[in-house]
Amino acid sequence: MKVTGGMLRKMGTFEQATLPVLDEKTFAAVHRSLEDAFSAQRVDDFLHRVKRSGLRARDFESVLNKGLLGKETGALYAAMGNSDQGQIRERYLWLVEQVAPELRAKYLKVYAYY
Repeated sequence: MKVTGGMLRKMGTFEQATLPVLDEKTFAAVHRSLEDAFSAQRVDDFLHRVKRSGLRARDFESVLNKGLLGKETGALYAAMGNSDQGQIRERYLWLVEQVAPELRAKYLKVYAYY
């Protein structure tokens, strides 16, 4: 710890806390839906459907509610606890950011912040 300007600051890097999954079966099913949508074979189609729906890639709730992650995924997600939902949202947003630059450029409107 280091004191600067009367404030205490922790030296080092931020490390995210690991939360235990409460409903492993449901979590795994929703997680598989995300991985499937962002797989190399399907991500172009997924982003095309997001674009056709007039949604933004980072708008997880709208993408989920529109059924773009699978017909049953929304209901499974809704049945999960808050911490499991938070982890799924985080994973989704991480996957959105991992899309190859050429696909992000192709779907610029889907990735735009406006």
